[in-house]
Amino acid sequence: MLSLREVVERYASLAKNFGKPVALSAFGWSARETGNSFCGFDEDYQVSRYLHFSRGDGETYMISGEEVTHVAIDVEIRALL
Repeated sequence: MLSLREVVERYASLAKNFGKPVALSAFGWSARETGNSFCGFDEDYQVSRYLHFSRGDGETYMISGEEVTHVAIDVEIRALL
């Protein structure tokens, strides 16, 4: 499982601005690694409140029983790093 810091840093480099949806496939990790990492963070209340999953066009991932394609992360997550 990836660390929260790794996920947030990768998201920041892809999104350019926090709060912007980014395709989970853009992270460049395997489907298993992506699913396991985001499921773990989604189950942690301290982290999950800053993650916003959505479904649009693109590769679908199962995150906590939901089919999603994108994630947006609030800038306030940096307080947890």
